[in-house]
Amino acid sequence: MEAATTCYRHPSHETYVRCTRCDRYICPDCMREASVGHHCVECVKEGRRSVRQARTVFGGAVSSAARPVVTQVLMALNVLVYIAEVARPSIVDRFGVLGAVLVDPEGGRYQYEGGTVPGYELTGIADGEWYRLLTGTFLHLPPDASFGVMHLVFNMLALWNLGRVVEGQLGRARYLALYLLSAAGGSVLVYLVSPDTMTVGASGAVFGVAASFYVISRRLGRDMRAVNRFMAGLLLWMIVSAALTSWQGHLGGLLTGALVTYGLAYAPAKLRNSAAQTVGGLVLLCLLAVAVALRTAELTGGGA
Repeated sequence: MEAATTCYRHPSHETYVRCTRCDRYICPDCMREASVGHHCVECVKEGRRSVRQARTVFGGAVSSAARPVVTQVLMALNVLVYIAEVARPSIVDRFGVLGAVLVDPEGGRYQYEGGTVPGYELTGIADGEWYRLLTGTFLHLPPDASFGVMHLVFNMLALWNLGRVVEGQLGRARYLALYLLSAAGGSVLVYLVSPDTMTVGASGAVFGVAASFYVISRRLGRDMRAVNRFMAGLLLWMIVSAALTSWQGHLGGLLTGALVTYGLAYAPAKLRNSAAQTVGGLVLLCLLAVAVALRTAELTGGGA
């Protein structure tokens, strides 16, 4: 009679089935179905480590089960900040995108024309409040404004419809970098063109994601007719909404998002790696910082 054999992981379980890779005996609890026979748990883990994960041409991991986690987190942050803004409206004045204004002791604001004025305090990015370039992109128009809560609703709808597609192609880290760089790019253009104007909203980042969607569609050879119609409508909205929102923020985000994604999509193959892409992102960030520094020097006469 053949001697009873036991599972190598569970000696108390009798079995006659072997792993087709390592030839060890395995019980039903340790069996993992394979194309031929069954594999043990350790062989399955080893196989996963040795198999290179498939990726898109932009570097994102190919996974049909991937959730748009970054898009969901960004939407949640925008909504939570809006709730905080409604509860405490002063948040907008403190963290909105504002280049340079003079504030009197009573809180009144006046256009800044350089130099120092006794009794008035310089406020904004020109006074070193660089954080406004990013914090203002998570704020939106208050409910009592002309556009009101629809400002937030429209941005979040666009972010959900476009963001999950772009995130799936770029991957989470690249997508987050795209969003933040586009948001910063929009704020920088606002600062360069209208430093005395307070702006808020995720529109710059959303326009950057839209530009990324367009570049991705072209790179993948998709039917561009529907995409072109979408982009035409988006550009039309940028023009029409100029009376309600900041066209500078929209345009800055659009150009930044297009530039970032073009680099990811059409860079030489040897530069399509995380290290090179990180360096490229840092270079762009430095260029934006230089633009802000030069504008600040121009506004303050080199005094800030």
